[in-house]
Amino acid sequence: MNEAVRGRDRERTEAAILAAAEAQLAEAGFQAFGVNAVARRAGCDKQLIYRYYGGLDGLAAAVGESLGARYTSPPAQPPAQSYGELTERLLLAFLEQFRADRLAQRIAAWEVAERSPLVDKLAEARAQALGRWMEEARGGLTPPPGIDAPALNALLIGGIQQLVLASMTMGGFAGLPLSEDRNWIRARLALRALIRGVYRPAFAGADVLPGS
Repeated sequence: MNEAVRGRDRERTEAAILAAAEAQLAEAGFQAFGVNAVARRAGCDKQLIYRYYGGLDGLAAAVGESLGARYTSPPAQPPAQSYGELTERLLLAFLEQFRADRLAQRIAAWEVAERSPLVDKLAEARAQALGRWMEEARGGLTPPPGIDAPALNALLIGGIQQLVLASMTMGGFAGLPLSEDRNWIRARLALRALIRGVYRPAFAGADVLPGS
C-alpha cells in the first residue's frame, strides 16, 4: 500500500471517529462519552482513537474544534464598511447557526452545568475556533475608540446562547416566547438594535444593511 492510499485511509478513519464522537455526544450525552462507546459507533479498534487523537482528551478537543469550524460568515455581500457592521453580520449569523446545532447547544449547557476536564477541552477548543472565525472575518477593521469590543461580544454571544438554550428547555426567556419564528425575528431585531446602539456612528444613515 503506497503512502497516498494509507493517507486516505487514515483521513477516512479519523473522520469516522470524529463523526461517531459527535453523534455519541449529541444522542447519549457527556456521561456516555468514552473511548469504547465511540469506537463501537465508528466501527473501529479503540486503539486507533489513541493513535490518531491521543485518547479521549484529544478527541474532545477535536470535537470542539470541529464545532467552532462550522461557523461561517454570511453569504457573499458587499464588504463591511465598519467593525460595527461586520459585528452585526457575524452575530446574526451565529444566532442562526447556533439555533441549528444541537450538539453545540448541549456543549454550551455543559460548560456551565457539568464542568470537568473533558468539558473544558470541548469548550476551550470551541471558543478558540470561534475566536479565529471572528478574527479572520474582521480583517483590518477595528472597533471605534472607547469600545471594549471583546467584552461587548462576550456579552452578546452569551445572551444569544442563553436565549437559544432557554427556548429549547422552557420555550422562551424573560417573558419572550420563542416557540414561533415571528418571535425569533423580534430577537434578531433587538440584537441588531443593541449592536447599532453601541456602534451608532458606523451606521449613520443606514436603516437596513445588506442581508439584514
